[in-house]
Amino acid sequence: MFYEICYDISVQVGLEEKETRERTIEDHELVIEVLSNWGMEEENKLYFRKNYAKYEFFKNPMYFFPEHMVSFATETNGEISPTQILQMFLSSSTYPEIHGFLHAKEQGKKSWKKIYFLLRRSGLYFSTKGTSKEPRHLQFFSEFGNSDIYMSLAGKKKHGAPTNYGFCFKPNKAGGPRDLKMLCAEEEQSRTCWVTAIRLLKYGMQLYQNYMHPYQGRSGCSSQSISPMRSISENSLVAMDFSGQKSRVIENPTEALSVAVEEGLAWRFVSPRKLKFVSPFLVQKKGCLRLGTHGSPTASSQSSTTNIAIHRSQPWFHHKISRDEAQRLIIQQGLVDGVFLVRDSQSNPKTFVLSMSHGQKIKHFQIIPVEDDGEMFHTLDDGHTRFTDLIQLVEFYQLNKGVLPCKLKHYCARIAL
Repeated sequence: MFYEICYDISVQVGLEEKETRERTIEDHELVIEVLSNWGMEEENKLYFRKNYAKYEFFKNPMYFFPEHMVSFATETNGEISPTQILQMFLSSSTYPEIHGFLHAKEQGKKSWKKIYFLLRRSGLYFSTKGTSKEPRHLQFFSEFGNSDIYMSLAGKKKHGAPTNYGFCFKPNKAGGPRDLKMLCAEEEQSRTCWVTAIRLLKYGMQLYQNYMHPYQGRSGCSSQSISPMRSISENSLVAMDFSGQKSRVIENPTEALSVAVEEGLAWRFVSPRKLKFVSPFLVQKKGCLRLGTHGSPTASSQSSTTNIAIHRSQPWFHHKISRDEAQRLIIQQGLVDGVFLVRDSQSNPKTFVLSMSHGQKIKHFQIIPVEDDGEMFHTLDDGHTRFTDLIQLVEFYQLNKGVLPCKLKHYCARIAL
């Protein structure tokens, strides 16, 4: 069984083959203390992986606390917003209760039972009589002060769990699989809510301090010292008109300003928008030269072989992986808007697929090839916007939302960093 601990950059550990569980290592935790809780018989491994969603609940709490899963221990006047719910978790006097049905694996048995659970500051309880919250019907299931919560990645295959959204409690002391208390949610959003609430109840204000002051007290590890592999200055963008059959650069600054003002007044009624700003490195005019990444001219009619293979060295390209594997990789790096990867299509070998996260869901967009006068291009919008290679396509959608639900922000790396 493998336990994976997502460090802010990230970590993995294991016991039995082909079973993986993961949890977040908090910024205030020491890795050496985590290691000290592992038994000698546990052949664990560590590796690092970026987790973009580590503090996403502070930024977008509405995604993490569905209304039907939250109730309150004390009387409240009026509706409570997700932000207020978050504040209650950080308060020592009040707290929200997370409740709902979960599948629980019975100790020493292979069967799973659907039970109504209730999460409070004192621990996790389940009802012995339907959805009753009366004290005489509530039975203690697990506390989280001396245990860690792990998300299961292989519970359905390994333990016959009803869904793929499993999680479990593991005592801090060294122990084997028999010490695990295994649960399973109906959907990803439900599991995320349970796991997030337990983290907040366990660590409280410490999590908020970690979020507000990342890497505080760690020498040589500063968020300012980490620079992206490539950044595109918005000052270097050029205006392009996509309203016609072929895109064109708006070279006249007066025209660009006029179009921008026009769209600012009528944006509600224009779809798609006429004006977009793109990097000059992405601009391709038929029969002309385009600038390379260092400003040197390169022929626009590159060989099709070069255009096809040029993306293979990019960290966001994952070659022949399945849809399920793509979703697993994105979930591992965080369901944050704009986390993405590009892969070969399994259903059509001539096309590619852009898989990305938006609104706590993973969406897939097919990149299809189009031919124009003997030249091959890639497109996401049925040929309206065309690119000579996948690198141009990705860089364009990092700058423009276009037909996507949001811009591409964080690539899902092939190799954990």
